[in-house]
Amino acid sequence: MPRLSVQRLNELAAGALERAGATAETARITAAALVAAEAQGLGSHGLARVAQYAAHLRHGRVDGDARARIVRDRAAACLVDAGEGLAFPACALAVSEAIARARAAGAAFAGVTRSHHFGAAAWHLQPVAEAGMVGLAFGNSPAAMPAWGGRRAIFGTNPIAAVFPRRGAPPLVIDLSLSEVARGKLMVAAREGKPIPAGWALDKAGNPTTDPKAGLEGMMLPAGGVKGAMLALMVELVCCALTGAAFGFEADSFFTDAGNRPRIGQAFIVIDPDALAGNDVFHERIETLVATMLLDPQVRLPGQRRVELARRAEAEGIEVPAQLLAQLESLAG
Repeated sequence: MPRLSVQRLNELAAGALERAGATAETARITAAALVAAEAQGLGSHGLARVAQYAAHLRHGRVDGDARARIVRDRAAACLVDAGEGLAFPACALAVSEAIARARAAGAAFAGVTRSHHFGAAAWHLQPVAEAGMVGLAFGNSPAAMPAWGGRRAIFGTNPIAAVFPRRGAPPLVIDLSLSEVARGKLMVAAREGKPIPAGWALDKAGNPTTDPKAGLEGMMLPAGGVKGAMLALMVELVCCALTGAAFGFEADSFFTDAGNRPRIGQAFIVIDPDALAGNDVFHERIETLVATMLLDPQVRLPGQRRVELARRAEAEGIEVPAQLLAQLESLAG
């Protein structure tokens, strides 16, 4: 399997997106997020998305010239309009604003409206951890799960993420979708011609399936049954009712080239620990909990594997399947 440097993969991904119609800056920011996800072992949110985003640019599902801007602004809250463009520049603006406002007010909320797929949710919280703050991220997505008791897809897989900084150690990073697995894993399985485990998805008729293509055409199952479905409802309300963004059932699937502009939403909450118990107490409490968790040798801290894989990728490069690499090179021209 070919192995390429992180820098080279960034160049290929950015070139593919810019060639499809994104501005150079949008292409650069988006490529960095996708390559970082690939480096962390998150293939469903990594390089496999480049072709998808490029197709959306070419088919007008996103505006490649969009410029993110703040459209509502009050003290510790703001709303960023992604302008129907790719999500990453808008999310970067929202997180930057939330950090600055939390530093002044103790906590802040930044919403993003008229947006697109925002990749691995925890990626956006990296600057929050670097600022020594706690961050939460939420995003809705095109309908993939039914309301509890229903048989029609209404909610997206609606990822949530959190980051908690540590002194002298990588932050704790929690990142999950509210479906049994991220829908992107079905995309990868379909591309590779592999079955999916039972319990991940239903086909269009509502029957359990191990065929990833049937699952993509059907529905995902919520993680934890009714609890996952209720959490997905909460994310829809936080990301859409508060920002004016489209609900999951109003957005066409990301897995088709043609369709409407999704106009979905994201939300970020940033909290300064120094405004509450204080930084010293916060870090003492974090380390007490971590030490207790690690008394069990089988415990792995959330985010630890991603950090290890990213370091290895930076030093050794990233293995890319030949078919995917050929696709990237073709898209980049």
